[in-house]
Amino acid sequence: MPLTLVSGRPADCTGRLPKEIRCYDLLDSLGVRYQRVDHEAVMTMEACREIDLALDATICKNLLLCNRQRTAFYLLMLPGGKSFHAGVLSKHIGSSRLSFAPAEDMEALLDITPGSVSVLGLMNDKENRVQLLIDEDVLKGEYLGCHPCINTSSLRLPTRDLVERILPAMGHTPKILPADQD
Repeated sequence: MPLTLVSGRPADCTGRLPKEIRCYDLLDSLGVRYQRVDHEAVMTMEACREIDLALDATICKNLLLCNRQRTAFYLLMLPGGKSFHAGVLSKHIGSSRLSFAPAEDMEALLDITPGSVSVLGLMNDKENRVQLLIDEDVLKGEYLGCHPCINTSSLRLPTRDLVERILPAMGHTPKILPADQD
């Protein structure tokens, strides 16, 4: 069965997790127009191919990274097909020995679990412990795709609204990374 793109939040939120509903509440409170597709749980970018077609947006690979001491955390947004190079990124941001943050840090900082990492999780980072890093190629598309903090739905958001409305409302200023980081 093909995936269906619908406007806004589900008409009935019964059975939806509070963190997902908080995403819809945030977007609605800001007047952001978004579309949603519900689907089976997806854990990898490869599993998102059909979702990508339904959203027709820049699909983001979202990685929660940390330094060796787990004292600095970074949410990296890359276009879905782009490779992540820890060494190059480490040099660019001045933080050595970057690695993937453990699941317990994802939960504690952003109220998300592996496979559900999303820029919208920053609404749960009230202490601004996570620095948002956005590859400039993400910002080139009119729309971007992300999860509402759960990997059984995907959203299509206007890229401009993310930068101009959503991130300021969450109190996060992104660091924009050059597309060619080599």
